[in-house]
Amino acid sequence: MTQSAPSIHREVLANGVRLLTEPMPHVRSASLGVWLARGSRHEPPAHAGIAHFVEHMLFKGSATRTAEDIAQAIDSIGGQMDAFTSKEYAGYYFKVLDAHLPRALDVLADLVLHPAFRPEDIAREQKVVVEEIKMVDDTPDDLVHELFAAQFWEAHALGRPILGSKASVEALTAAALHDYFASAYVAPHLVVAAAGHVDPTDIRALVESRFGALPAMVESLAAAPPRIVPHVLVHQKDLEQGHVCLGVEAFAHDHPDRHASYVLNTLLGGAMSSRLFQTIRERHGLAYAVYSGFTAYRDSGSFTVYAGCANEAVRDVVSLVADELRRLVREPVAHEELQRAKDHMLGSVVLGLEGTSSRMTHIARQEIYGEHALGYDEALAGIAAVTQEDLQRVATDLFGRGRLSATVLGDVEGLTLGDSELALQ
Repeated sequence: MTQSAPSIHREVLANGVRLLTEPMPHVRSASLGVWLARGSRHEPPAHAGIAHFVEHMLFKGSATRTAEDIAQAIDSIGGQMDAFTSKEYAGYYFKVLDAHLPRALDVLADLVLHPAFRPEDIAREQKVVVEEIKMVDDTPDDLVHELFAAQFWEAHALGRPILGSKASVEALTAAALHDYFASAYVAPHLVVAAAGHVDPTDIRALVESRFGALPAMVESLAAAPPRIVPHVLVHQKDLEQGHVCLGVEAFAHDHPDRHASYVLNTLLGGAMSSRLFQTIRERHGLAYAVYSGFTAYRDSGSFTVYAGCANEAVRDVVSLVADELRRLVREPVAHEELQRAKDHMLGSVVLGLEGTSSRMTHIARQEIYGEHALGYDEALAGIAAVTQEDLQRVATDLFGRGRLSATVLGDVEGLTLGDSELALQ
């Protein structure tokens, strides 16, 4: 399977803002994003949740636009807008018709560069974010992952919830927001990415006119790598289901075996034909939802398995997961199973890259993690090249020693998990 080589244009403005454009002449839309190479792991511990809160506040108005003005400006051109905050970066992006790109960029630059941080808006948005925190607390399949991360990345920023806590959010002030914004939203931290029916020369002129005066000064951050803390946490809560999250340390974003780990994840729990889905749901009928996930950060990563099952079935589910992980270490994967996982991944990647939003996101993320203009052919070739030996080597690295960390949330009072369920050797 091949993909035509992309034409990704990369430039760096004089102040350090990085600009990436990928023309897609066959479409009429354009996706444009401003990406910040700072996330919740970079925020001051005393202000947990401030990175996410600033994201909310940027849509509440600028010095010249209200929140309603921003919404109407995009609605009036039939555009779509969204934003997010993650542990290591944040993003703000629009998708519009190509003819409306200058107007969309004008609005996007205004809300990213000139937030008002009005006291009345802050007070109102604090209530909104507190409700968002409560929503996570009331969503057990989200909460179990938060509890797992807090234990797994103990005493490290990666273990803190992106949303912060009710207390930390309610304690945020306009002064704290201004200080964080001034230190984080500076030129060297910003990546502007555009994909679709765009002209790189035109985009550069537009971006330079709006972002060229952004300060180039940047404060150095002490980004200590996390220390993994193996744990078993059983959290009693009156729920109809038990929610299980199991995990081990995994590879950082730039690890040479990352493609093999993605394929391993697909084979283990990333598709309907995966081992976990077939074993736990189809053969034993123990769970409706069961899947695995690989999360890579700049300096570490995690490989996790989630399942939602009857409270009394938790121990059986944990044992079945551990059995599958041990089997990956002991037995080479059959060629047909490996090829099926690779074909699934290749198809998902190619289908995902047919849209301007996914293309824009891809080139921005590659830039944030230092993989300048990584072509899709290279990514597809990395997946296609994974061998049976690669999978068994990676499985041994991940699952060949120690024991699983485990978090269980549900009506499971008195449950204990020991080596018979969690040991990987």
